[in-house]
Amino acid sequence: MLSILRKARLKDKEMRILMLGLDNAGKTTIVKRIMNEDVTTVSPTLGFIIKSIDFQGYKLNIWDVGGQKTLRSYWRNYFEKTDALIWVVDATDRLRIDDCREELAGLLQEERLMGASLLVFLNKIDVEGGMDKDDIREGLHLDAIKTHKWTIFPCSAMTGSNLNEGLEWVVQDAKDRLFLY
Repeated sequence: MLSILRKARLKDKEMRILMLGLDNAGKTTIVKRIMNEDVTTVSPTLGFIIKSIDFQGYKLNIWDVGGQKTLRSYWRNYFEKTDALIWVVDATDRLRIDDCREELAGLLQEERLMGASLLVFLNKIDVEGGMDKDDIREGLHLDAIKTHKWTIFPCSAMTGSNLNEGLEWVVQDAKDRLFLY
């Protein structure tokens, strides 16, 4: 039933993208950069922000939800009708990789997110000494994920590097999985 609803919505060329990650990973900065908004002053998201953008003929509704520990229990309120999950990881935050893995693993067990594409944005690659794709693949145990098609895109919210490429992957994966015609 869920996939039928998703397919019906994709007929209208609309996708719902849920952007989650730990606090200070750069979720809001990524959304602002995608929207061509000013990224010099970004403060923590204390609830959620919805931005819509036309991208490759699709209307992408991006739900940017705060990542503070006190807000994470509310994430489940945003799962409904999600076509893609973008999990943002701070490449410089090695100390919280276990927390990051545990939160992601919990999300991937949620029935309402089953089948959603999973894009891992490895953010802040413009900062020296950060983790690379292999570190993230291993640290998040991504190779063990069998319930979602996933990929990693190293990116920089500050420079915009690889953000469009990540969105292209999300759109293509959702089209391949859900599009009717």
